[in-house]
Amino acid sequence: MRHYQLALGEVSTGATPYDHPAPVYPATLLAARLPPQEVEALLIVDTEGRVSEVRMADEAQADPQQRLFMAAVRTAAMQWVFEPLRVSQWASDANGNTHEVGSEVRPFSLYYVFRFAWKDGKPVTDANATGKASH
Repeated sequence: MRHYQLALGEVSTGATPYDHPAPVYPATLLAARLPPQEVEALLIVDTEGRVSEVRMADEAQADPQQRLFMAAVRTAAMQWVFEPLRVSQWASDANGNTHEVGSEVRPFSLYYVFRFAWKDGKPVTDANATGKASH
């Protein structure tokens, strides 16, 4: 994936999730009460704002327990829906008034860290963007 460089007069909006169910703690690991687990995933999002692919580093080398967490991440992330990434081009007229002269939606990708933990005797999960982007 490449990083989009915005040209002078371009503005990007969107690329934020609005439907993002949390992963479900793997049922077969509930009794183990494991320490907190984290899974970093790259979510690849199409022009409609739907996750089309989920990539996780070292997935093939992960142990069976880690693979259960990765599967939970993939199942949840594939249901996520984002506001599409829109890049708009703006220009000024002779009077200095700005107006939009064009716009397009683009695919993008973002890294998220999914966390599995225990709180008050119950499994909890969440996800946070890492700040690493690969538009």
